Amino acid sequence: MGLRLYDTHHRAVRDFVPRIPGKVSIYLCGPTVVVPPHVGQLRSQVNFDILHRWLKSSGYEVLLCRNVTDIEDKIIGRSLSEGIPWWRITDPVHRAFVRAYAALGCLPPSVEPRATGHIPEMVEMIEELVAAGHAYEADGNVYFSVDSYPHYGSLSRQQARHLRAAEEHERGKRDPRDFALWKSAKPGEPVWHSPWGEGRPGWHLECSAMARRYLGTEFDIHGGGANLIFPHHENEMAQSRAAGDAFARFWLHNGPVTQGGEKVRKRLRNPLALPALLDRVRPAELRYYLAAAHYRSPVEFSLDALDEAAAAYRRVERFVVRVGSDAAAPLPSPLPAQFSAAMDSDLNVPQALAAVHAAVADGNAALAAGDRERAARECRSARAMLNVLGLDPLSGNWHRETHLQEVAAAVLRVVRDLASASSRQGDHDRARAMEQHIETALANRRQIEHPVLIR
Repeated sequence: MGLRLYDTHHRAVRDFVPRIPGKVSIYLCGPTVVVPPHVGQLRSQVNFDILHRWLKSSGYEVLLCRNVTDIEDKIIGRSLSEGIPWWRITDPVHRAFVRAYAALGCLPPSVEPRATGHIPEMVEMIEELVAAGHAYEADGNVYFSVDSYPHYGSLSRQQARHLRAAEEHERGKRDPRDFALWKSAKPGEPVWHSPWGEGRPGWHLECSAMARRYLGTEFDIHGGGANLIFPHHENEMAQSRAAGDAFARFWLHNGPVTQGGEKVRKRLRNPLALPALLDRVRPAELRYYLAAAHYRSPVEFSLDALDEAAAAYRRVERFVVRVGSDAAAPLPSPLPAQFSAAMDSDLNVPQALAAVHAAVADGNAALAAGDRERAARECRSARAMLNVLGLDPLSGNWHRETHLQEVAAAVLRVVRDLASASSRQGDHDRARAMEQHIETALANRRQIEHPVLIR
């Protein structure tokens, strides 16, 4: 394996060599469990699941730590506004994330720590930073001193003196750029005990403490969305290295999913949440859509693009299923050189998928020529590549629709197209009624075949 990765700002390529031969350690910023997952959060997990699968396929043992942020300002804000305990928000939302990842075929992490289960480790790290002169207490809060760490801004490539102030505006801060490691108790908020009084940890500190607990003071890859580079990952790196940890050796950041040019945001009733998307396409088709662009590129979401991706996956699926009786054995087929080279080139999934489609085209040509043996070889090759991407239709992870469901989904698309093309209100009303009947039938079927997700 010769995996080459871009640095955080995509200006330089680095050869990836694990710290320990044969083993790769990854810390992935997981969800803040305040509302159910939307398409942007799901894209991040699919992108890093492909990295996970490629490393395993390349012979590495992967230790993946994906955290759960279950105490944070947005969670507390929702708890206070709705008058319910914070854990009544975080527990069901966390279960919705777990089901969503499973529905999209993501491999489970090696460990999935919750922030609230690691308060002692956070307090210990704060004490180390205070003792080393990198943090100070003020009115029950503890802040990291940005000025004490000369390399602050190196991850996001910004000069510290030009950085905007941190979000916290509490009194007692020595520098407006300093950020909270520990926040003193406020009325109605959950609190834990610390040497500085009752309070709770700062968001940035949580990841540093959990990464150290499960991956040690140095690990291979830190992943997350590009929106986390500053301030979250910048602050993580500063506090961890100030505490003496080497921390992450490589940083990978996936691009956002946007709609109308704006990043998709967390909200309780989100039309881009998983259940709404699965009313239109199947889980494997949604995974294909989320995987098809390069992980660093932004994706402008549209229903047309989603439908096109679903159609592309169905073309691959039809060939694999058709030849499956000749190639349904486990996947001993070696990966094509074109595919491996693409994956080793900063996980270039678009080029890797081009290799998949080339194998499918060759296989279909072989079928047309009556060469079943060659078609079976191409099918095995395609399945080997799809297996790495988590998209093999015959893997057992994916439910394949019955012919009746395929027809219903096709009729639904036709009805939507007719309704949008017509200018008469009566046509719209009749099309909408038909659409609702078909959607209800498909939704009822999915209720039986897929886990129920929070809407």
